[in-house]
Amino acid sequence: MAVAIRGARGGGSGGVGAGFRSFFSYRIFVSAMFSLLFIATATVLLTTRPSTTHQHSRFRSGGNAYMHRTFVALNSDPLKTRLDLIYRQANDHITLVKAYAAYARKLKLDISRQLKMFDDLAKNFSDITSKPRYKSSLFETDGNLDEDVLRQFEKEVKDRVKFARLLIAESKENYDNQLKIQKLKDTIFAVRELLGKAKKNGAFASSIAAKTIPKSLHCLAMRLVGERISHPEKYKEDLPKSEFEDPDLYHYAIFSDNVIAVSVVVRSVVKNAEEPWKHVFHVVTDRMNLAAMKVWFKMRPVEGGAHVEVRALEDYKFMNSAYVPVLRQIESAKQRFYLEHKMENATKDGSNMKFRYLEHMSMLNHLRFYLPEMYPKLHKILFLDDDVVVQKDLTGLWKIDLSGKVNGAVETCFGSFHRFSQYLNFSHPLIRERFNPKACAWAYGMNIFDLDAWRREKCTETYHNWQNLNVDRALWKSGTLPPGLITFYSLTKSLDKSWHVLGLGYNPSISMDVINNAAVIHYNGNMKPWLDIAMNQYKNLWTKYVDNDMEFLQTCNFGV
Repeated sequence: MAVAIRGARGGGSGGVGAGFRSFFSYRIFVSAMFSLLFIATATVLLTTRPSTTHQHSRFRSGGNAYMHRTFVALNSDPLKTRLDLIYRQANDHITLVKAYAAYARKLKLDISRQLKMFDDLAKNFSDITSKPRYKSSLFETDGNLDEDVLRQFEKEVKDRVKFARLLIAESKENYDNQLKIQKLKDTIFAVRELLGKAKKNGAFASSIAAKTIPKSLHCLAMRLVGERISHPEKYKEDLPKSEFEDPDLYHYAIFSDNVIAVSVVVRSVVKNAEEPWKHVFHVVTDRMNLAAMKVWFKMRPVEGGAHVEVRALEDYKFMNSAYVPVLRQIESAKQRFYLEHKMENATKDGSNMKFRYLEHMSMLNHLRFYLPEMYPKLHKILFLDDDVVVQKDLTGLWKIDLSGKVNGAVETCFGSFHRFSQYLNFSHPLIRERFNPKACAWAYGMNIFDLDAWRREKCTETYHNWQNLNVDRALWKSGTLPPGLITFYSLTKSLDKSWHVLGLGYNPSISMDVINNAAVIHYNGNMKPWLDIAMNQYKNLWTKYVDNDMEFLQTCNFGV
């Protein structure tokens, strides 16, 4: 028992000693760890100090540069931190200056004063560190920085920053506006391109619409021909009237294949004439529309006792290719067209389409150059297009003294527009030597011709000579006005503009006072009054002369 009790006591005192030893060992361990941590930290700080020259050799950016500056700041004088802040400010303004220089280049201002100033300013910012004084005292020293040098460096940087801010403030609004203007110019350019394409397509579509025979007109011609076939006894050929060659009457020449258009011209003349029985109308059409034209004037005789002669182009035997240059050119052009052009290209090219439409239309147009031969017993004749409307008595035109000249017409020039230079090729020596490019052009559509003066001046021969010279279309492109200007050059008397007002087929802004005061209004252009594309503000001036009592107009749904 004694052993056991002694052993138990010994065991108790040993447990208390072990506790003290354990406590002291823990404190020593903790102290050792703190000592090691302190030594490690000091070692890091002493061994990772970068060189001043490397730090400031360039403008630092990003996380690594920031960490370097942080460690440097922990063990350097405050002036180095201040130097770093100055660099950051300078670097920010360099970036801003370069951004505005890029704007200037984008706005194509490479030669502008602002761009040069921005480039110089950016270069000055970058060149500050290359100055020997700053380089040796601030960037290549391992010791403390010279505060006076730093202050001078800071002043130069701040001066440049101030100048940069002033320049940017001055240019900002201008550059913003320039960018807006450039975007607006780009938009306008794109819109103009689209508008040009739309105009071209619109002009082509309008040309197609103007040349295509409307369904109602085709129906009317068919109905009239059908009437003639059904009742041949009603439409026997009449003997020529003596009035057709009476020079004491008022004679009109109308060349067209449009029945309704011719009827409106004749009806408008008669309704406004003081003595309609003294008026004689010479209507010439092609063989295809001859029957329809004759049946119309048989079914709807002209009011007031006026006289109408309807003939076909083919009735004039002198109209052959041996005598008429245009006929020869048409035949030659048709042969070239069908030999050299594919049909799919013909449908795309408006100029080629004319060759398919030429033979009768061109000859009806060029027939105006043969009036003395067509009407050898007449002294004067009034030529009217089929797209005119007469609003007043026209007999005053026969009383105008043409002073020995051949053609009485209304001039169309104003300013530099509608001069000879716009219709003839003055780069060609034949044109340049004989005509004045500033000479005023005049209008076809209502022309009073002195046929005696025409014969005396041999105008038809003049026309033939020039038409033969223009076989390759080097003198003028096409149409009847250019050869008319040449043929009647210095032989045209200008009439008062109220006799003939033009533009109702393309110009929507003609004054109604001018229109109402006109003796003749002319729907020249593509928007003819019998087409759906006609301008509504002028259409009623034409439709009021349409003979709506004609039964075939209702049958054919003629939209007037």
